Amino acid sequence: MTLPATIPFLGFGWDDLLFLTLASMMIVSALAVVLMRDIIRSGLAMIICFASLAGLYVMAGAPLVAAAQVLVYIGAISVLVLFAIMLTQTKAAPSRLVFQTQAGPAALAGILLAIVITLAVVSTAWPVSNTLNPTDTRSVAEALFGSFVLPFEIVSVLLLAAVVGGVFLAKKEHGGID
Repeated sequence: MTLPATIPFLGFGWDDLLFLTLASMMIVSALAVVLMRDIIRSGLAMIICFASLAGLYVMAGAPLVAAAQVLVYIGAISVLVLFAIMLTQTKAAPSRLVFQTQAGPAALAGILLAIVITLAVVSTAWPVSNTLNPTDTRSVAEALFGSFVLPFEIVSVLLLAAVVGGVFLAKKEHGGID
């Protein structure tokens, strides 16, 4: 049995329904990340947000970007954040944290930032480039290791410096003579 091209009672296609489902999951989970009080549940909502974004990348025809989203953001960063939270969280924290008292100024700053970004995007004449196809692995690799090899290596050195700095800060003895 095959499915009809459009959903009979809604009047739009199955791909539109999948897009609406993934987009609403992403928006709801992103709001949950920001609004939840429990930081572990916020981290889990962040994973759901990243997974629905990967689904949107697949729908857009960029499976390479979706795979990178799953591997890097869900597989590495989210798990690292959750482990760091679980290993460093203490139960003797104050009941009301400093960042929870700054919701008004943070909302104002967020609205101003959204206005500035919107103005920048609308006022920019975006050139259309057909030289790089993000769905073709070969063209991405040729661009990354061809014309963008110097920025790629600079970013890798900066990431290495960040890892070494993080290890240094984590191993630093507290309470001794500085």
